[in-house]
Amino acid sequence: MNGIKKVTEKISWIGGSDRRLERFENIFPIPEGVSYNSYFIDDEKTAVFDTADITVSDQYLDNLKEALAGRKLDYLVVLHMEPDHCSLINTVVALHPEVTVVGGAKTFTIMEQFFPEAKEFNKLEVKEGETLSTGTLEFSFVAAPMVHWPEVLMAYEKSTGALFSADAFGTFGALDGGIFADDYDFEKDFLGSARRYYANIVGKYGMQVQAVLKKAAGLDIKMILPLHGPVWRKDIAWFIDKYQKWSTYEPEDDGIVIVYGSLYGHTKSAADAVASRLREKTGKGLKVYDVSGTDVSYLIGEVWRCKKIVLMCPTYNNGIYPPMAAFLHDMEALAVQNRTFALAQNGTWAPATVKLMTEKLAALKNVTVLETNLTIKSALHSGDEEALEAFVDAII
Repeated sequence: MNGIKKVTEKISWIGGSDRRLERFENIFPIPEGVSYNSYFIDDEKTAVFDTADITVSDQYLDNLKEALAGRKLDYLVVLHMEPDHCSLINTVVALHPEVTVVGGAKTFTIMEQFFPEAKEFNKLEVKEGETLSTGTLEFSFVAAPMVHWPEVLMAYEKSTGALFSADAFGTFGALDGGIFADDYDFEKDFLGSARRYYANIVGKYGMQVQAVLKKAAGLDIKMILPLHGPVWRKDIAWFIDKYQKWSTYEPEDDGIVIVYGSLYGHTKSAADAVASRLREKTGKGLKVYDVSGTDVSYLIGEVWRCKKIVLMCPTYNNGIYPPMAAFLHDMEALAVQNRTFALAQNGTWAPATVKLMTEKLAALKNVTVLETNLTIKSALHSGDEEALEAFVDAII
């Protein structure tokens, strides 16, 4: 059945949503699903910007057939060669052997790695600043290397102000009948997913995102058409500001997040006590997470949001509790910066994790580790009241 949605008179969304996929990239849980966006150009010549994932192939190919309405497909523009967008390239070319595949030099190198038969495709290689005309619309290409693959291109159409942004400005989350961000309460329905998407997938490449944002600042952008999530046509500056903060590792707000590890519940009880005192003293809300029961991608999303991170961890085999160690590893891998950390440790006979976590955090740029920490011997008791108060005051 036709699932086509009009973006403008000559640009249509022909993608699909997957609500059955459990993990994006087989790593990140996506209970909210995900959309795969592809855009059809109905002009003097026809064009498609990227294909979609194999999981939505039936709907996608039906949409493409309906959009073409018996016309030939002139161009298949490939902005991003990640398999969730390129898996149907071979199928589309087989159905439309006359099509010219458009992409950068690196695009075609990677394409032939996935599809050796791509050597025989009709190709048009483009570089940054070059243009492709479909008649009344003209698309200029913008290089966006490492946002988040090396071959990424964006495309800007001046007359509509449409920026085809590849994976940038995307988000997890299936589309529930509407394709525009203003069809939803985006802050409620999508912002957490957008932040988690950015932090885990693009977060390491803040410098490269900054380079693209500087290029985008010179364009009169009236719409953003990403490969995942809704299309932006209103309040674009609000979302670009989020990317500005995220890509400069600036905390989104002055929030506090507590992440604890606990074998038998004693460190959990201490974390609850810290959370309670913080809430009483600040009058502000905060979030508490069990590092063992929360997928690390959600924790990384919270790190991107919050200014202050409280880590409370038992000693395990003379080392850091393994789920906490994995969380610390992810923060290092994603180049977390500009945060304040408060550390607490628990150990029945040899608490050691404050020292060990401090050593791990030393690998991060421009972070502060509070000198005041909290040590628990087995369980928190009334005799620890003074130390608990000092720890909470230091965080505040």
